[in-house]
Amino acid sequence: MLSQRENSQEHESMRKMKTEFMMNWVWDGLHTKDTERVLLLAATNRPYDLDEAVIRRLPRRLMVDLPDAANRAKILNVILEKEDVSSDVDLDAAASMTDGYSGSDLKEQAAARAQGKPAPPLSKSSDLHPLNMGDFKNAYKRVHASISSESVNMSALRQWNELYGEGGSRRKEAPSYFL
Repeated sequence: MLSQRENSQEHESMRKMKTEFMMNWVWDGLHTKDTERVLLLAATNRPYDLDEAVIRRLPRRLMVDLPDAANRAKILNVILEKEDVSSDVDLDAAASMTDGYSGSDLKEQAAARAQGKPAPPLSKSSDLHPLNMGDFKNAYKRVHASISSESVNMSALRQWNELYGEGGSRRKEAPSYFL
């Protein structure tokens, strides 16, 4: 809804709606009681399409990147917490071999490790074995990361983050008292 207004293919009514929203929304301190606070939270996977006026009015812009190995291990732990997992499974090793995977990719990989078998019944079934590292290696061969960390989209996101995000050039430095 808050994409750039100069898009020539956009219908006039959409441009008017954006302008009205920007004019009427009290961005700088919403009118509330002294004991109340309002938090405006927005999310997009295309921040470079946002209107400049919106970017200026959002005081903090955080990029949520692909998970690192430690966080992938935590994600795998959550996905597998109700699964029968063999003692040879090393979640840190599984996380290390899935560099560039998103949480969604890891969930798909965890599903693929069952090699197409139907979901297990609520009670234990003798035809299913505990998950082992071999299952993870087989799933790794079948399920690839949905986006490369070096893709054009990820590069555009990182570039936008450098321009507008907290880690970028607009980051406020602590004042220095020493020159």
